[in-house]
Amino acid sequence: MTHLDRPPAVEVHHPQPITPHPTAAPLVPVQPGTAAQVQSVVLPDGRVITGYAIEPVKPEPITAKPVISHTAVNIALGGIGFAAVCGGLFLLTAFVAALAAFIHQLIILAAVIFGGFIAVQVFGSSRGRSAGTTVNIRKAVIKRSHFHS
Repeated sequence: MTHLDRPPAVEVHHPQPITPHPTAAPLVPVQPGTAAQVQSVVLPDGRVITGYAIEPVKPEPITAKPVISHTAVNIALGGIGFAAVCGGLFLLTAFVAALAAFIHQLIILAAVIFGGFIAVQVFGSSRGRSAGTTVNIRKAVIKRSHFHS
């Protein structure tokens, strides 16, 4: 049998509960500022545990907000209000000017349509009468010429 055929030796470890030692030293709180970076703690059964100290998280210092003058706030709000009123008046003025131009164009359109209607009435009926009159005058001239001849 070779060393490859034999199963390896197995070590079995059984945990042992920690029982408080009757003469254990009381725990004394240590201030974080005086603790070393690496600390060692001796357990009651004699084992030593070494580790790094964890520093508590320091909150950031609260910065005082700068004091804002109420007068400055009122002036700023007044400026914003003034700008809004000026913008509104500008828009109102532009709207009134556009409305006036629109009404002016409607008046011109109505005048052109009404004038065209009147022109058709005047010139349309006079051409019809003049043509009829011319025919009648020609007939009369023809008749008169015929009469005189």
